Amino acid sequence: MKLGVICDGISRDLDHALRVMDECGLEHAELQYVWGAEVGDHDAGQIAKIKELLRQRGKPVSCLSRHIFAGLTAKTRPGDAEHERHMEALRRVIAMAQELGSPLVRIMTSKKEQILWGRNGAEHWNVAKGAWDSLPPLIAPAVELARQEGVKLVVETGNGTMVNSCWTARRLIDDLDAKDVLQVLWDPANNCWCHELAYPDGYEEVKDGYLGHVHIKDVQVDTPRATLEVRQMGTGQLAELFAPMAEALRRDGYDGVVSFESVYHAGDGDFEAGFRGGVGRFNGLWTARATQP
Repeated sequence: MKLGVICDGISRDLDHALRVMDECGLEHAELQYVWGAEVGDHDAGQIAKIKELLRQRGKPVSCLSRHIFAGLTAKTRPGDAEHERHMEALRRVIAMAQELGSPLVRIMTSKKEQILWGRNGAEHWNVAKGAWDSLPPLIAPAVELARQEGVKLVVETGNGTMVNSCWTARRLIDDLDAKDVLQVLWDPANNCWCHELAYPDGYEEVKDGYLGHVHIKDVQVDTPRATLEVRQMGTGQLAELFAPMAEALRRDGYDGVVSFESVYHAGDGDFEAGFRGGVGRFNGLWTARATQP
């Protein structure tokens, strides 16, 4: 299994994050925030410095992860000012990905409407009419740009986004007929909020050529109380599912990267300590033997 980390979960100081990765046996660097900026907002000199740091440490980039299209609504239309702002950011991230050799660029989707489809009366009274239909036209220009530029996009199953499950991610890809250039960034912890069981249910939706990248963290959700708690690895509601998930990925020949999304702290705001406390268990769950920091 190819293992990595979203580097800013350790530190936004990339040099320090890469050193810690070496300590902990993680090879693949996913970049989201580096120093004071989100990917796509760095100038040429900063990109050159990032490239040199990665070269020195021998760390390939797995994915550039900007929050492209996050925050848009069903009222957004392709080509309007807000949509074009996100498209321009995507162009910059793709150029950065090409410079750094990243095979993947993450996109998100617009804000979630809760009920998208219905029947037996719900389609009349409860469905957010037209909400889903507004989404593919927003993503289609990104798909065409990726085809032109020879990169792959991954759409994350996010919290509070229209694509918040493997089922909706697969539907978006099918609606766009974009399996050649758009795959799923599966974040099973995010999917807990909509109560999609990570394994086998979620995995079954994406295993047949839809899966491009994986984020791993552990959580406990309380949807009625609108509360999300990040848990130390292996102590949340996904604890018993990680092993069968990892085995299924190995069995089915998944050749992408599994990124540790280290967003846990023990109540003190120290995310690096949270990372160090969980990385051994992460490695142990996703490989044959644990690598202790």
